[in-house]
Amino acid sequence: MTVARRERAALVESMRAAGPDAPTLCEGWTARDLAAHLVVRERRLDAAPGILVPQLAGYTERVQQKVTESTEWGDLVDQIAAGPPLYSPFKLLDPLVNVAEMYIHNEDVRRAQPGWEPRDLDDATVSALSRGIGAMARMTMGRSPARVALTTPQGKTLATVGSGPEVTVTGEPGELLLFAAGREPARVTLSGDDAAIAALRAARRGL
Repeated sequence: MTVARRERAALVESMRAAGPDAPTLCEGWTARDLAAHLVVRERRLDAAPGILVPQLAGYTERVQQKVTESTEWGDLVDQIAAGPPLYSPFKLLDPLVNVAEMYIHNEDVRRAQPGWEPRDLDDATVSALSRGIGAMARMTMGRSPARVALTTPQGKTLATVGSGPEVTVTGEPGELLLFAAGREPARVTLSGDDAAIAALRAARRGL
């Protein structure tokens, strides 16, 4: 089983345990809303582009709301568990583009609940998440008000983005990916110029 499929299975397990009305780290979204987002992303080719293209976002939001309201919770989760359908580009791209997506959204569900702790990740998952950090950081932090180095506790820099005073963000690869995606519960430490750190924390991250 690929890392992407394992992370999908972990997300499905978290969703089923939390229930449709559970909060998530996605502001304003319950687990049901998040599930509908994933279904639209993989199964509605007409609406998926609006997830990334602002000009199309209104249509995507309307489609997602309809999916949220018209689909039973169990059916939403089952569709996520089944993976991308044959007509979806994600069917072929799943191992490349869904590792970060499934990992981040699993943590969106898990870390919105009390008493969460980081998961122990195997080497294959850590490696796959590490490979996705650079692309995520460029998308979300390319205009950062600081020159940000995302670095592991062992001293390996996985990505450097932005311009300005230098700030080093240190954490395990999964935590660095969450930080780049704008998830504040990411367990990282920031070091460098105090004003730059404050500006970085205040800057919007995420897609």
